[in-house]
Amino acid sequence: MKLLILGGTRFLGLHIVKEAVKRGHEVTIFHRGLTDHEEIPKQVEKLQGDRDGDLIALQDRKWDAVIDTCGYIPRIVKSSAELLSSSTDLYVFISSISVYGDFSKPDMKENSTVGTIEDKTIEEVTSETYGPLKVLCEQEVLNLFPEGSLIIRPGLIVGPEDYTERFTYWPRRISRGGEILAPGNPNAKIQFIDVRDLANFILIQTERKRQGTYNVTGPKEHLTFEAFLQCCKDSLNSQAEITWVDDDFLQEQQIGQWIELPLYISAKENMSGMLDVNIEKALHEGLTFMSLEETIKDTFEWDLKQPKDRKKKAGLEEEKEMEALKQWNHKRLN
Repeated sequence: MKLLILGGTRFLGLHIVKEAVKRGHEVTIFHRGLTDHEEIPKQVEKLQGDRDGDLIALQDRKWDAVIDTCGYIPRIVKSSAELLSSSTDLYVFISSISVYGDFSKPDMKENSTVGTIEDKTIEEVTSETYGPLKVLCEQEVLNLFPEGSLIIRPGLIVGPEDYTERFTYWPRRISRGGEILAPGNPNAKIQFIDVRDLANFILIQTERKRQGTYNVTGPKEHLTFEAFLQCCKDSLNSQAEITWVDDDFLQEQQIGQWIELPLYISAKENMSGMLDVNIEKALHEGLTFMSLEETIKDTFEWDLKQPKDRKKKAGLEEEKEMEALKQWNHKRLN
């Protein structure tokens, strides 16, 4: 197939490019030239421009499918999809499970109610607007490709090249050993998808010319936070000691969720559904998973190769963790 990938130089886009080339596809990427990557295969055609007003390089071309990995603003997605509506029969849009409007309940399906935003002209992407803006982006794609759109809604994407580090913190921290602060309920369910599994699923569905909407996260079986951390210990041969602290204490210590403590959402938020989304439809269509051990090891090995002095984007600072553990242990003994 002749594939156009909007993005393609970072994380998910990069993995899609590499997997598509491996599968024998003819790949073109469209990017701004800000993040070139030595791992992009040499045979990939690179077109440069800006989705916000500079799409000239995409004119008068034909592709079997377009995969949009970097659409966040409805106006910009609309302009890209409009231009490409005469260039392809299939537009694959990478959305997010954040589109759903109510995460107080688990088992969210693809037809569950999505979130809304009062001012549809807002273009600032924040934690509050990200999901509703993705909803509007999906609608633009569906309007322009009513019989040729594939909407992928991933959960948290993890694995090698993850510049957000919202998973990487745990293998890194557990490898360091010692006493580790673990947040909230050990039996809380968690979900995430290895970027390579996601890229594989996207390409399989693209090759099949599938249409429709799919939640894509994992793993296939129920995974608790405690089981995940134990798997990290086993995979990395760590003797780390896990100390679980409750929601109230974390709030008292002003320790944040999700970014400061990745994969953790306080039970007080009433958002258990965020990490308990229904993926039966994707499983039926062939979604598969590499082992959790492989994801942990590969992510850790990639992280080891990164500059040691880089600023970490997620995770609890060592001094803050030590102080919190000191306070927690004192509290338990008194």
